[in-house]
Amino acid sequence: MRMLCRLGVVGRTRRYHGRRCDAWADRRSHRKPRALVELTPTPGGLALVSPYHTHRAGDPLDLVALAEQVQKADEFIRANATNKLTVIAEQIEHLQEQARKVLEDARRDADLHHVACNIVKKPGNIYYLYKRESGQQYFSIISPKEWGTSCPHDFLGAYKLQHDLSWTPYEDIEKQDAKISIVNKLLSQPVALPSSTEPSFQGFNSTESGL
Repeated sequence: MRMLCRLGVVGRTRRYHGRRCDAWADRRSHRKPRALVELTPTPGGLALVSPYHTHRAGDPLDLVALAEQVQKADEFIRANATNKLTVIAEQIEHLQEQARKVLEDARRDADLHHVACNIVKKPGNIYYLYKRESGQQYFSIISPKEWGTSCPHDFLGAYKLQHDLSWTPYEDIEKQDAKISIVNKLLSQPVALPSSTEPSFQGFNSTESGL
């Protein structure tokens, strides 16, 4: 009787361990196969004294740790690539917006240069755009303030002709002049290129950066 009980216990134990092995196999089947070093009985042309002790897997938890490390590396690589692609996408969006504005400004500048004008336009001057009853648009050097209440035509806007022959709307003249002034100061300063071609963080100290 005791022998049968023992056999029954052994049978249940084997079934229990069998179910655990099946569950373990199912979990492992969803993981990517881990890359282990190929085994050879004669590394470097020399026969091993005990291939078993050299090739045995050791603690099964080590294999689990290896698989988890590979999986974590895949996750980190994917996250890094996603972050970099996100930055590139934002830069592309910004460049597209800049390209759209460049095209709009170029179209506006071309249209303004084709506006009727009886005087030779000179860079640095402000010109005032009017519209006749006939629909014709024309430039004048007389502002609406100078016309007063006797302005004969509809006032559409004022523009400053820049030295690159682009036009700046009147409301943006002050901001554009400030930008040009900064650029002119930079161009007037002597440029000293460093002799070393290695990257340098000179000038980025804690005081200047506000850290």
